[in-house]
Amino acid sequence: MVLFQSPAVRVALSVAIATGLYGLSFGALSVAAGLDLLQTMALSLLLFSGGSQFAFIGVIAGGGSGISAMSAAALLGIRNGVYGMQVNVLLRPSRWRKLAAAHVTIDESVATATGQTDPAEQRRGFWAAGIGVFVLWNLFTLGGALAGNAMGDPARWGLDGAAVAAFLGLLWPRIRAREPAAIAVVCAVVTLLAVPFVPPGVPILIAAVMAAVLGLAGLGPATEGLEPDVEPYPSGSDDDAPGPGSGPRPAKHSRGRGAGA
Repeated sequence: MVLFQSPAVRVALSVAIATGLYGLSFGALSVAAGLDLLQTMALSLLLFSGGSQFAFIGVIAGGGSGISAMSAAALLGIRNGVYGMQVNVLLRPSRWRKLAAAHVTIDESVATATGQTDPAEQRRGFWAAGIGVFVLWNLFTLGGALAGNAMGDPARWGLDGAAVAAFLGLLWPRIRAREPAAIAVVCAVVTLLAVPFVPPGVPILIAAVMAAVLGLAGLGPATEGLEPDVEPYPSGSDDDAPGPGSGPRPAKHSRGRGAGA
């Protein structure tokens, strides 16, 4: 098919497969955190931002309230609003498509679109990545949640703290430079000091505010997101474009799914 000859679509498909697989871990960890199947699927279908979703279940698993979990997820989801402004200028979606475009404006779709120079390829890349990740993320979330239900009590398998560990696993690879590491240490200390004095879930909000303040103060702005990304490449470079299933390349800057996702 002509569509699959598009370099943007080929990249989008490989990114969708690689990112969608993360849905397995989210589904299983969400159930382990205490959410049921319907609640888990609602997060993937409606929130659809992986970093925000992992933050949500991380707070819940740590004993935080629903309000604390939603606040943490919202803080991480702010970047998608910024992406939305960029997508609106870049793609200029028609009125009826704006709602759908807003829902699939995630790191992967924006990175795939902005990695192209041809306007038609930008549109193909955005929609192929956005829709592809959405479909696969939710399918794999369902599979992970069903597997998590079959396992029964997560504490029996030592998985009661897995959601928090998974969120830390997403964060750790992003701390590569001196400034982000310093911010992470300061936020960790502040969080530990706050734990005895505030309700569960609130320390993570305090840490998020502290990180934002330090970033705005110029101590080290974040350059990458919390989810898998794809490095933009020049349009037309078919030899350099990864094929379906080859996985995303490391990103040099933030994107924005979740799962996404």
